[in-house]
Amino acid sequence: MDFKEIKNTIKEFVEKELFSLEPWILDSSWEEKLPKLNELRGKVKKMGLWLPQIPKEYGGLGLTLEQHGEISEILGASPYGFYVFNCQAPDAGNMEILIEFGTEEQKEKYLNPLLDGKIRSCFAMTEPNFAGSNPVNMGTLATKENGNYIINGHKWFTSSFDGAKFAIVMLISDPNNENPYKKASQIIVPTDSEGVKFIRNISVMGHPGGGWESHAEIKFENVKVPLSNVLGGDGEGFSIAQKRLGPGRIHHCMRWIGMCERSFDLMCKRAASRELAHGQLLADKQTIQNWIAECRAEINAARLMIKDAAHKIDSQGVYKTRNEISIIKFYCANVLQKVVDYAIQVHGALGVTDDTILASYYRHERAARIYDGADEVHKSRVARQILKKYRDV
Repeated sequence: MDFKEIKNTIKEFVEKELFSLEPWILDSSWEEKLPKLNELRGKVKKMGLWLPQIPKEYGGLGLTLEQHGEISEILGASPYGFYVFNCQAPDAGNMEILIEFGTEEQKEKYLNPLLDGKIRSCFAMTEPNFAGSNPVNMGTLATKENGNYIINGHKWFTSSFDGAKFAIVMLISDPNNENPYKKASQIIVPTDSEGVKFIRNISVMGHPGGGWESHAEIKFENVKVPLSNVLGGDGEGFSIAQKRLGPGRIHHCMRWIGMCERSFDLMCKRAASRELAHGQLLADKQTIQNWIAECRAEINAARLMIKDAAHKIDSQGVYKTRNEISIIKFYCANVLQKVVDYAIQVHGALGVTDDTILASYYRHERAARIYDGADEVHKSRVARQILKKYRDV
């Protein structure tokens, strides 16, 4: 299949197999929906569309980041598109760093079953008592003792912990290192290790979570794992995180574009069919026309910005594309919020019900302006880089 055929096949699958499950799939518990989702995963495997973001030598489609961005837009229109194709966060990021930084032993034990969809994983970085946007300042510590790491700390928003077989934990392993970017490591911790304490699944905007949709609070109390569980080497946690988060933001942003397009479509259909007094339609109102024009322009602009950033990551690497990554992160998150909000407003009372997917988008994606770096952090970073050359002059 060429790339155009891959896109068309995935689009047809998502619209036929996933859209048709709503609203049941939105209302049911994780345990109720999992059998159906796993059935769909089997279909995707048979179609040869499994793992679009993973190199062919590891069983994936081998798409470039730019190509996977286009696929992400299609999958993002459904809350479960990424899961069904096994390219969901945080598993996708964990696969990528295990491929690049994992030892053969780590790949055999953790990567291969993850690629096959037999297990799930999670990523533990954010902490309740430290700023989540500062990955060099964390309270979770790993000390070395008799060939092991002994881990103690407190994490929350450990997405997908519920049911995961292992966590990749970002923590401080060398607190006395003079280089703040060499203090942290990423260590694989099996979730059934003694001392790994599950506290709760955090309710987010009224959604209690569960399974892949969970955001857990956990503690590590004298958790022992071998030194061989470190990824890439001691002190490499920050550099690995940078390589992980850049491409991950492309996936997130294109997922948001998928939500924007679906919300935009619903908004236009509602505007063109909703009758008002005197035989007029919502679509006849200038305010609605302005919203539709603005949303169309901003979605188009956001998509082109993401594709440009993805192309530059593919060709130049993450480090040289940091400004572009920050720009798409805060810009696209705000476009998403605007488009979904306008779509809800056009639907009126219907928009805030769960009869459409709009309320679900609104609840789940308000966090887009916070996670993976708050808007304010990204804006500040971009402005500092721009002003630097003016200050130097």
